[in-house]
Amino acid sequence: MKEVELFENGRAAGYDDLISIWMPHYAYLMELLPGILAKENHTGNHTLLAVGCGTGNEILAVLKSGDNWRVTGVDPSPDMISIAHQKLSGYKNQLLIEGNVENLPAHQRFGAATLILVLHSLPDDGTKLSLLKSISSRLESKAPLVLVDIFGDSGSMKRNLNILKNMLPVALDPTVVHQRPEHIENEIHHLKEERLIELLMEAGFEKPHLFHQSAIYGGWIAKKK
Repeated sequence: MKEVELFENGRAAGYDDLISIWMPHYAYLMELLPGILAKENHTGNHTLLAVGCGTGNEILAVLKSGDNWRVTGVDPSPDMISIAHQKLSGYKNQLLIEGNVENLPAHQRFGAATLILVLHSLPDDGTKLSLLKSISSRLESKAPLVLVDIFGDSGSMKRNLNILKNMLPVALDPTVVHQRPEHIENEIHHLKEERLIELLMEAGFEKPHLFHQSAIYGGWIAKKK
């Protein structure tokens, strides 16, 4: 599988601020996450795999909920993992691993997984599918995957980026407001929802359910077959 573009140094340090600006409902989704996982997990296995866990925000949300999850977070960026270690230092039942899903024991099975704002970093040349298969192979049957990502075809992407611009802070640098949407539209590997569904089902998941959409962002729940 190709390497994910790493958030390092200043990019890692500024990630939380970046995501809070450019995904206006991010904090709301983090609040929803523990409840979604509790409702959708019927495996009896309270272990969570947080793939591309970054600075640990989804792990923090789950551990703060007090629902007795044991969480393993993996991320290839040492700087992001370092920030996550600091953020989660007061919490038990968590393990952070610098690396990829493939570095986990092949026999290990989790009761749920998250993949939040990761998939659009990977090209659709087999790399996205490879990651989804790696996650699927480490989940219990019927375990939920909560996936949040940028999505849309070329027409809807342009329209929804314009909507997103209206949701940004007024004081944001106009140059950034112009440049970042261009980057999102032309340089990341976003998918149409139909293609995302195809990949998930090919990777061993049931047809996913779209539970959240805001501008260019969508959230899905997919159960392992």
